[in-house]
Amino acid sequence: MHVLQVCPRVPYPPHDGGAIAMYGVAAGLAAAGHRVTVLAANTPKHHQPADALAHLGPNVRLVAVDVDTDLSPWKALRNLLFSGLPYNVERFISPALADALLQLLRTETFDVVQIEGTFVAWYAGLLGRRPGAALAGPPLVLRAHNVEHTIWQMLAGRARNPLKRWYLRNLAARLERFERRYLPRFDAVAAITDGDARRLRALGCPEPVACIPAGVDLTQFQPDPASRPRPRTVCVIGSLNWLPNLEGVDWLLREVWPLAHAELPGLELHIAGSHPPAHLTQRPPGQDNVFVHGFVDSAPAFMRQYELMLVPLLSGGGMRVKIIEGLALGKVILSTALGAEGIAARDGENLLLRDTPAAWLGALRDYYHGRLPLAALGAEAARTAADRYDNRRVTRQFVDLYERLRPAAR
Repeated sequence: MHVLQVCPRVPYPPHDGGAIAMYGVAAGLAAAGHRVTVLAANTPKHHQPADALAHLGPNVRLVAVDVDTDLSPWKALRNLLFSGLPYNVERFISPALADALLQLLRTETFDVVQIEGTFVAWYAGLLGRRPGAALAGPPLVLRAHNVEHTIWQMLAGRARNPLKRWYLRNLAARLERFERRYLPRFDAVAAITDGDARRLRALGCPEPVACIPAGVDLTQFQPDPASRPRPRTVCVIGSLNWLPNLEGVDWLLREVWPLAHAELPGLELHIAGSHPPAHLTQRPPGQDNVFVHGFVDSAPAFMRQYELMLVPLLSGGGMRVKIIEGLALGKVILSTALGAEGIAARDGENLLLRDTPAAWLGALRDYYHGRLPLAALGAEAARTAADRYDNRRVTRQFVDLYERLRPAAR
């Protein structure tokens, strides 16, 4: 099988959730003997060389097209005044990328075209697809990493600045209109959680809407019995230029940590993630026992150093791949219920779920005083990851979906 994977960025290195999920698809399909052509916007923020995926072997080919997706106040204002498209979709619309896509489809044969997420769903319209139209050309599959408009609705609901709240609501409304218009043009949708699958059906997406979780390469994420994390340490890891992650970290530092530090003075908080904003990087190192590390080369190495992993997410959709990686490492994880949405999470069995500042403080207190069964929680976390989120299992689910679509294409 030959799959054309259309990505909003080159999925390498696989440091953040979106890149990990896209990279996992290409790597998993190639390892299973399929061919993958990765057509990707090569953005300034994540720019990569043409051979960035060469290590995956001859079954994977990268076609990278330079696309300027940098945020611009003037372009954002022009979009607000003169365009009905969401600005975070319009940034990924590129004539050069469109030409490359059409050229590939004219000159090569693909069994499936998989478009990775809402931000490049516009290209389904470029191919002339209309809802309910007869299938022409290879089947189009949307890999829905999130239902985007719901994330921005949540962010708008908690925005304190009235102007920011208005803008986020406007953006959320545009995203919802865009998703209702474009997502039904696909022949199938691979949602990442059951909750997202229900939301996508409500948007008018046609069946099949399959639920295929994110996967991890378990050879890279294994519990290390020889690793001794430092006691009384907790960590947060995630891209800090993704608004839901930053919102969660700010909530933790504002609503939970001052009380935790006053009561539990020996507890350390370590925060890692790319592009931390100034209000984090300008904190004196160790102030209130908070250490901001910024980008780290190895997420597993970072997570192994600390006993408890925190996921203070208040807004979002899809699936937190970092939780799956933490489970695979046998980490004990404290998360909000939203943060663990769509994951096989069982409070008190393979992780801890808490939502209010008081409940988070209680969990940190129990951890600090040795009242949590860390070994049992970590062992069950690793079992859950092995049973549910091995990337080989996830790849088989994608191939099964593609096979269901192929007879219709003939």
